Amino acid sequence: MKHARPALFPVRQTIQAFALAVIFVAGTAHADEYSDVSQLIRAGNMAGAMARADQLLATRPRDPQMRFLKGTIQQATGKQAEALASFTSLTEDYPELPEPYNNLAVLLAAQNQFDKARAALEMAIRTNPSYAVAHENLGDVYAKLASLAYIRSLELGAASAGVTPKLALIREAIGANPGPAAAAVKAPGNSPGSSPGAPSPTSTIPKGSTP
Repeated sequence: MKHARPALFPVRQTIQAFALAVIFVAGTAHADEYSDVSQLIRAGNMAGAMARADQLLATRPRDPQMRFLKGTIQQATGKQAEALASFTSLTEDYPELPEPYNNLAVLLAAQNQFDKARAALEMAIRTNPSYAVAHENLGDVYAKLASLAYIRSLELGAASAGVTPKLALIREAIGANPGPAAAAVKAPGNSPGSSPGAPSPTSTIPKGSTP
């Protein structure tokens, strides 16, 4: 964003093994609006947060932060398809922002679509090579893919003696269960980005925190 570069601060949310970042602008004309929605999320009032987000988006439908908040609310309330659509549209409209790619990867990994999750995280890193937690998340996705490959090798009866200890090591490292439903993707971290018409987000999201 060429014309406005306010600082962005995170609101955090962890869902099972996955964590979604929620960002809002501070120090701008709309800071109170973002703060209102984020406070409702922290209070667990998802219905109120969604109503407020929809109200504000009615006047600013392209607002990336409010759309981001809405996507997180959708995910937290079990509206996975809607959240997936929200984050996908954000990556299309604001491809310079890394957070939507990361959150999209979280949703894809939760659906066991690890190849697509990997691609989304690679895009997050491409937009911001210093996005440290996206690198970690990508490593976790690669570890999950490796575990699935080892499991398949065992199922086919063609695995060497070294496969079982390798699989055990990966499971211990990522905290995965035996089946493909277990994935470990952690919270997003530093994520500066820039695009015309949207503020440049910079946020640090600790693991395992809650709004």
